[in-house]
Amino acid sequence: MRSYTLHRQQQIPADINTVWDFFATADNLQLITPQDMNFRILAGADGPIRKGQIIKYKVAPLFNMPLSWTTEITKVEYLSCFVDEQLHGPYKLWRHRHDFRPNALGVLMTDTVTYVMPFGILGSLAHATLVKRRLHNIFDYRYRQIEKIFSAKKQVP
Repeated sequence: MRSYTLHRQQQIPADINTVWDFFATADNLQLITPQDMNFRILAGADGPIRKGQIIKYKVAPLFNMPLSWTTEITKVEYLSCFVDEQLHGPYKLWRHRHDFRPNALGVLMTDTVTYVMPFGILGSLAHATLVKRRLHNIFDYRYRQIEKIFSAKKQVP
């Protein structure tokens, strides 16, 4: 079983409370997900994230085919990190860790996604030809959206 890792960092020009509040609100995921994925939260996005929270989605990551996806928030360290893990969805394993580190420029956010494709060699082939590129495109989109959102939130002295 081969696992893959996607690692991204982004410097966000805002204070830790503002950044945390944005990412700890599950509904904001819709703002940073490409529209062509037809992403919808079906249940569980009530209130700020908390350990044990179950969130159900509909998403169409490839070929506009809708999939059900259920994740659980398995770890929350307030103003520091949280982890969501797939309970049901397209991957054999999906673990997404979000880390937030305040610094002189605002907050350095780090995303680390560890995932395993289903279907053995067919999954590896799908990863090489489609999935890896699609995931990178999704996180590129997220990066651009976060830049827009937080540049709009900047306070002018």
